[in-house]
Amino acid sequence: MKLKALLLTTLALSPFAQAKMDIMAHDAYARATPPNAATSAVFAEMMNRGTTDRTIVSATTDAAGKVELHDVIKEGDVMKMRQVESITIPAKGKVELKPGSLHIMLFDLKKPLVEGETIDVQVTFANGQQHSFSAPIKKVMSGMKHHH
Repeated sequence: MKLKALLLTTLALSPFAQAKMDIMAHDAYARATPPNAATSAVFAEMMNRGTTDRTIVSATTDAAGKVELHDVIKEGDVMKMRQVESITIPAKGKVELKPGSLHIMLFDLKKPLVEGETIDVQVTFANGQQHSFSAPIKKVMSGMKHHH
């Protein structure tokens, strides 16, 4: 019994466990899709309570065949989405993954993302550590309405 308690204490105080507790995903959600859509995106407020910057270098989910980190940039009057190598969450800070900005892009969806369901997302950091969170699927206005 003492060995079990010692093992649990050691794990809880390990840098790996501590790093996991330092990262939090708040208000995460994935964008609902129409029946034949092949892409979607995941958004969240990623918080870092730790004392060192944390850099996301990749993400995965069983809901998509391919997952990339993306940003939206403005070139002249045109908004363009582009893949980025990483997303840094500053120490004692946060970064917002939101429409029209940084986000996690989902390609080759395995099935439509239906409002009310949830997907699990796992991000991997530059140091190899990982953090998982659940993202409820929500209908979101695209913000790209065309006015005639």
